[in-house]
Amino acid sequence: MKIVHGDQVEEKIRIHQHRQGMFRHRTVATGEPGTPGNFILELVRTTDDFFSPRHKHNFDQFRYQLEGEFDFDRDGKMTPGVIGYFPEGTPYGPQSSSVSSLTLVLQFGGASGNGYMTQQQLEAGTAELKTHGTFEKGVFRRNEGEDGKRNVDGYQAVWERVNKRPMSYPGQRYHDPILMSPEHFNWVQVAGAPGVCEKLMGVFTERGCEARFLRLAPPARAPAPGRKLYFVLTGDGRVGGEPYRRMTTVLCERGDETAFEAETPTEILVLGLPRLDTPAHYAIAAE
Repeated sequence: MKIVHGDQVEEKIRIHQHRQGMFRHRTVATGEPGTPGNFILELVRTTDDFFSPRHKHNFDQFRYQLEGEFDFDRDGKMTPGVIGYFPEGTPYGPQSSSVSSLTLVLQFGGASGNGYMTQQQLEAGTAELKTHGTFEKGVFRRNEGEDGKRNVDGYQAVWERVNKRPMSYPGQRYHDPILMSPEHFNWVQVAGAPGVCEKLMGVFTERGCEARFLRLAPPARAPAPGRKLYFVLTGDGRVGGEPYRRMTTVLCERGDETAFEAETPTEILVLGLPRLDTPAHYAIAAE
C-alpha cells in the first residue's frame, strides 16, 4: 500500500510539445515502467490555451472532472463531477478548454498489452523528433526529405520513435468514449459493510478495469482490495493506520490487506486497474 497526499505534492509546469498549450500537474501515483500494467495518476490543471486534435491512443484513460470543464467536441463536455472512460483504439476530440480546469487523469496500459510510455520516454522522444520536424497543434510534421509519413499524430510519432517500430492501434472495442454522470446513479449498500454504500460506474473490457464511488458514514469501515487506486474526494479518517483527507491517494496492490475507517462522512473515487497477469486466448474464426 502506498499513500500520497495530493496537496503535499509539488505542482510542476509541463509544456506538452507534442500537443498545444501548457499545464500544471501533480503526479500522485505511478506504476512500474516497462510493464504492460504501467500507469500514471495525475492532478492536471489546464488553462484556455490547451488544444489537442481528434486522436486515439494505444492505452486506456479515466478522467474525473474536479473543477472547470473540458470540451471534447462531438463526444461531449466534462463538467465538475463527470467521469469519463477513454478506451484504447477509440478516437475522441478534438479537445479544448476555455477556462481553468482541474482534472484527475489516470492513463494506463489497457487490454491490448501495449503498456504505457513514461513521461521521461515521452520527453526524450519529443526532443529527438524536433530535429526531424515540428509539432503544430498536436500534429508532428516531418521536414522535407525525412523518411516516414509527413503528418502524424504527435503522441504516435513519439511512441514510434521511442519503440522503434510502427504503432499498431488496438481494435476499437467501444465506438465512443463513455462520459458518465454519477449524480444520476443511486447509492447501493455494500453487503457486509455497515455504513458503506457504492455507485458502480462500470467495468470495462475483458480485463476488467473499473470505476466506482464509495461513501462511508462514520464510523464505517470499508476494505480496500487491490489492484486499485483510491482518491479521497471528501472526508477524514484513517487507512492502514495513517490519516487520510481530501486529495489523499491510496494505491493498493493485490494481496494488500487494509481498510478505510471514516471519522467524518467520506466519499472516495475508486479506479480499478485491468488484470493483465493472465494470457489472452484468441478466438478462431469459423470457416
